[in-house]
Amino acid sequence: MKKTPNPAPTRPGQRVAVVAGLRTPFARQLTAFRNLSAIDLGILVTNELMARTDLDPALVERVVYGQVGILPQAPNIAREVVLGAGLPAGTDAYSVSRACATSLQSTVDVAAAIARNEIQVGLAGGADSTSVLPLQLSAPLARAFMRASKARSLLDKLRCFKDIRPGHLLPNPPAVADYSTGLRMGDIAEQMARNHDIGRVEQDALAVASHHKAHQAWEAGHLQAEVMTGIVPPFREVITRDNTLRPDTSLEHMARLPPVFDRRHGTVTAANSSPLTDGAVSLLLMTESRARALGFDPLGFIRGWAFTAIDPFNDGLMGPSHATPLALDRAGIRLQDLALVEMHEAFAAQVLANLKQWRCPRFAREVLGRDTPIGEVDPDRFNVLGGSIAYGHPFAATGGRMIIQTLRELRRRGGGLALTTACAAGGLGAALILEVD
Repeated sequence: MKKTPNPAPTRPGQRVAVVAGLRTPFARQLTAFRNLSAIDLGILVTNELMARTDLDPALVERVVYGQVGILPQAPNIAREVVLGAGLPAGTDAYSVSRACATSLQSTVDVAAAIARNEIQVGLAGGADSTSVLPLQLSAPLARAFMRASKARSLLDKLRCFKDIRPGHLLPNPPAVADYSTGLRMGDIAEQMARNHDIGRVEQDALAVASHHKAHQAWEAGHLQAEVMTGIVPPFREVITRDNTLRPDTSLEHMARLPPVFDRRHGTVTAANSSPLTDGAVSLLLMTESRARALGFDPLGFIRGWAFTAIDPFNDGLMGPSHATPLALDRAGIRLQDLALVEMHEAFAAQVLANLKQWRCPRFAREVLGRDTPIGEVDPDRFNVLGGSIAYGHPFAATGGRMIIQTLRELRRRGGGLALTTACAAGGLGAALILEVD
């Protein structure tokens, strides 16, 4: 396969530096952040990040922010974050949405703008609330309201509703399935478990390990610097840690839970899937030279990236297997050069299926069109602090969590290269190569 150029600059002084990053604690749906929208959460974490860095807000030239569960009344969350967090009104801002890889996309958009010398300082991130989401009217009721808005008399308005039945009055909750395929992400995870012979015990074991490693990371003090304390209006509730962790879980406990998506023959349960979660993340990026001039010691650098798309109807969460080799090629490295590998745990089945195919020569030849497999991942370098099954998954914030967490862990280990990769709804995949001197 022909290699493509590295999209990030690597010459001294012009590398794209991640100067700082911060996230809220991640909270299970309808718990600590139940009354805060994604916009509220994005403003909250951005305010705190700017205060901690003590950076003049006027130096931020562009904000790229993401959201998956978009509120109709505020479709451009990036602009709302700029205004709500006190950045100058003249700060350029736009929003992105790439499902579970949204804040990977927002980070790359800022990094690419820095690499092109369009800007020197930018802010990226993402936020989602699964507690505060828009409910839609049924189609018949929505049409009736539209007709009524144009009717002149009260009688004419009332006539618009003559065909409305009681069932039409029920609201439609936000979609949990892909628009095009009609499949829920859990349906695809079940499909992948069958296609790649991933058993229930394997999935449960990965989930247990995720919770235990995340709990150990908190207990060791590895996460405090990157997670702010959330004080929730009316300022009587405080959340200091992710409330999604289950440190006392075990394989025996997991085994008792029923499958959720295929209730008769399935292996995907609530426990070996990432939970619905509320949270936000923000990252500050600069050219390396600008960061040094301002007195910052960067967390690390973005070496390269890749985004891919595959058929979403079958194996739609195999995105990491397609994006990873492309990102490695662009960075000029191999899998064995990586000190850490971080993969988004949407479902244990999805993670295990990807890892299984990374070492498979047949998959490399027939699916990826490559001469050699991606490679075998050393378990001691993989999701070393746990993953989304433990921390939770606020869709647009997960990528940013992985970037910050991975860079800080690389620094603790003395530097090196790392991969962060994620699947995303619609057959999408993302991969970033990170670097710490």
